[in-house]
Amino acid sequence: MNTDGKSTPKAEKLRPPPPAGDSGEDGVHLKTLTGYIKGVNLGGWLSQCDYTEAHCKRFITEKDIRTIAAWGFDHIRLPVDIDVIEGSPDPKRGKGHAHISNAFEWCGKYGLNMVLDLHKAAGYAFYGADNTLFDNVAMQDKFIQTWEDLASRYAEAGEGVAFELLNEIVEEDSSRWNALIKRTVPAIRKIAPKTKIILGGINWSSVHTLSLLEKPEDDGIVYTFHFYEPFLFTHQKARWIDAMPKNITTKYPATMREYQELSKSLGLFGSGLFGDVTEMGAEYMKPLMAEAVDAAARADAALYCGEYGVISHAPAPDTARWYADTHKAFTDLGIGRALWTYKGKSFGLADRHLNACREAILRHI
Repeated sequence: MNTDGKSTPKAEKLRPPPPAGDSGEDGVHLKTLTGYIKGVNLGGWLSQCDYTEAHCKRFITEKDIRTIAAWGFDHIRLPVDIDVIEGSPDPKRGKGHAHISNAFEWCGKYGLNMVLDLHKAAGYAFYGADNTLFDNVAMQDKFIQTWEDLASRYAEAGEGVAFELLNEIVEEDSSRWNALIKRTVPAIRKIAPKTKIILGGINWSSVHTLSLLEKPEDDGIVYTFHFYEPFLFTHQKARWIDAMPKNITTKYPATMREYQELSKSLGLFGSGLFGDVTEMGAEYMKPLMAEAVDAAARADAALYCGEYGVISHAPAPDTARWYADTHKAFTDLGIGRALWTYKGKSFGLADRHLNACREAILRHI
């Protein structure tokens, strides 16, 4: 995830989605993630920020949590960086655990649950080129210790909290991530035997990689994926993506042919565009999500979309239409989710570019 927005996903081979009748809503049973159906991220508060106490105190306040509850959400996803929760001698640095505790207090007051998401760990960031976590046993030990500490502090929230081990894994294959999961989950379970634990696949939590996770020997596991399809619409003009045109406005819904031609010209971001579905909308999205539905069902895990959203450069009415279709797909398939993001980061639901259509978006949440 870029400082101002989302991550730049690695180019994927263009693959057709599975036929809708083979997975998803037709005969596949998913566990329901009660209390985590309609959520919103608090990106940019305790992660991807300057980490100063001044920022942490003003970016999100109790008023924001009250607003989120009034908008009809049932939970927040709270991305947290290791930089915030580790102690620092610098008096200007944010007091991370104090702010996390405030978030729990406010969520309790307004009836919201929380996904506590370790967005950046020691030795690992989804946007970094120098990640050492999966190469270094000492870093892996520290990762486990970090989660032991978080579990000790926050498992007392009971069903009001779920733990997301790590945001957007960028490994080339899943073997080292599976190995770290095998070490970390039992360590958390000694402290928090019933807390939901959320796991995503590799390639930036791609919908296509959940099947590469080893089947958990734990009935409290939740699978997660991130969804920004069609990427050409949701990330249009993103300044941190070199291949993305900065002078083309992409509509939603455009014709499939328009998306296909632009995708081919870029050589990227074509997942699902070249399958059997010929019209853009919920019926395009559901077959893509169905791959994750199948993986979760086979693992007997609940399924959760931790991020989905549209960049502020997109036309606001088209953004509202995208949310309507996306929420229909989530609802039809029984998937809980958290919108990216509440404010700022180029995707903010509360930001002024959505003033004219925010109510329309919230009607479909």
